[in-house]
Amino acid sequence: MKDYTNLAADIIKNVGGKENIQSLTHCVTRLRFKLIDESKANDEVLKNMDGVVTIVKSKSIEQYMVVIGEHVTDVYNEILKQLGLESNSNVSNNNDGKKESPINRALNVIMGGMGPILNLLCACGIIKGLTVILAILGVSAESGVYMLLNAAGDCFFYFLPLMLGYNLAKKFEIDPFFGLILAAAMCYPTIQNVDLNFWGYKVNTTYTSTFMPILFGMIFAAPLYKFIDKHMPTMIKGFMTPLLTLVISFPLTFIIIGPVANLIGAGLNTVLTSVCDFSPLLAGLLLGGLWQVFVIFGIHGVLTVIAFMDLVAGNPSQMLAFSYPASFATVGTVLAVYLRTKDEKLKSIALPAFISSIFGVTEPATYGVTLPRKKIFVVNCIGGAVGGVVVALTGLKMYSYAGMGVIGLLGFIDKTSPNIIGIIMMTILPLLASLVLGLIIYKDSDYDYLDGNKSNKKDMKDNKENNVSDDAKSDKILKEEEAILMPVDGVIKPLSTSEDDAFASEALGKGCLLIPDNGKVYSPVNGEVKIVFPTKHAIGIVSENGCEILIHIGINTVALEGKHFESYVKQGDKVSAGQLLVSFDKEEIEKEGYCSEIPVLVTNTSDYLDIIETDYEHHKNGDVMLKVFK
Repeated sequence: MKDYTNLAADIIKNVGGKENIQSLTHCVTRLRFKLIDESKANDEVLKNMDGVVTIVKSKSIEQYMVVIGEHVTDVYNEILKQLGLESNSNVSNNNDGKKESPINRALNVIMGGMGPILNLLCACGIIKGLTVILAILGVSAESGVYMLLNAAGDCFFYFLPLMLGYNLAKKFEIDPFFGLILAAAMCYPTIQNVDLNFWGYKVNTTYTSTFMPILFGMIFAAPLYKFIDKHMPTMIKGFMTPLLTLVISFPLTFIIIGPVANLIGAGLNTVLTSVCDFSPLLAGLLLGGLWQVFVIFGIHGVLTVIAFMDLVAGNPSQMLAFSYPASFATVGTVLAVYLRTKDEKLKSIALPAFISSIFGVTEPATYGVTLPRKKIFVVNCIGGAVGGVVVALTGLKMYSYAGMGVIGLLGFIDKTSPNIIGIIMMTILPLLASLVLGLIIYKDSDYDYLDGNKSNKKDMKDNKENNVSDDAKSDKILKEEEAILMPVDGVIKPLSTSEDDAFASEALGKGCLLIPDNGKVYSPVNGEVKIVFPTKHAIGIVSENGCEILIHIGINTVALEGKHFESYVKQGDKVSAGQLLVSFDKEEIEKEGYCSEIPVLVTNTSDYLDIIETDYEHHKNGDVMLKVFK
């Protein structure tokens, strides 16, 4: 990798030095500084610096942008290193004053606590499942092997508040070890399930294996920590800030906040349980059948977050169990398509999607196979509904989270009465239902319109009708010319009309500007995903012929931090022309004051003789947008 030490040092120096940097983030092409005083930045020096494309100033979001290009992440990480910060972290939390909905804020906080430890949760959940299997096989609970495995599997759940406290403190931008200490105090062994008397007020509770108390405790403690730290003299704040915060927040959390949080958690669990108990059959039918629909629209996160919190606190969840068979229905659906189709391209998509679905990763199957084919997507939903009904009839519940797919089945095993037959039925029946229905319903001829190279097929047919000399001429053209298809429905405009000067100047590459009709972005070529930016507003693809294409959704939309965007592919994925890449809420983005125009660039412009737009008219996704000539 190229050494960016000198470039990073020069950039820091010419934006006014470390003391002039209020915050720093980056997007797919540029460093985004928020400077205390922009007049201290040396614009001309930065513009002419080797390794810098140009600079862009945005008054609307108060950012000073240094455009780097494809190596921006490497430069960003080097700048953070020189600023004394961890790699891949921001200088500060930068929301640019944009308000976030209460639901999104709550989900972000919860995932800030749970997100970094989900893999550990999965690992310990698998071990818990294995201990149940050992018990079924006759291994004594008193044996050393069983006791060690049980400790390894149960430790995550028992000490869950400690890990949550650490992560939540990081999320709230205070010392993460303070969150760890607060949670450790709450879980101290001698005060669990013990009558504690406070001037006549008796408290008897336990906080091990809980989620809500440390969450609410940190919501109270974090602002207090920041307030004390701000007003404490520098020489003593290192120990006085955590001391005073702990002395105040721990008793309040243990005596008042924690019990209230436990009541709220119990109440939410009662509501979810009551909904499922009202009619388990109806709940299973709806949740199992519509789960993939909920995932597509992002509703699943709201539906499951409370159930998931309750699960990791040690309570079984039937709601999560209802959603689980949808992945096995997907396995059957994709297998049916693979067996029935004669299209080699579709087979190449369906086979890896089938394998990934077995392990619970259904996105490649959903967005690459089932969703574009409506009848097949309905088949998938029917299979999920069958699975949900099986869960209801057999009374299955999820007892621990052991991951998704076949491995996650270990989380359904109950120590007291393992329902192995129910688990097998939940796995096999939705798979068989989708497989049989898919084999009956699927026909290649129903989905010819999905072929992103339809126009190319027509050209090939026409070429066959021409004479030999025309064929030779056509072959020569095909070697020198590549078509880039429309990734959206919308109007093509010259790139020079973009609101962003860096794009308009073609400093990052030639291309065109698209004014989209809606929020769906599809692949313009057959190729490989080179990069999906974490905020999902930009994606880079390399075509099979080596054309490097950047699709940038909106202007300055990196500031939304992924809000209103949903990505369906990841770096390294093979994609086909016409495959859904990203969806975004065009109306909401524009309501928040951002332009939704889409610059599409060929970033390796220097490799081509010319890049030409077809016209400046309205086109549908899949129409030819650009032609590149070598």
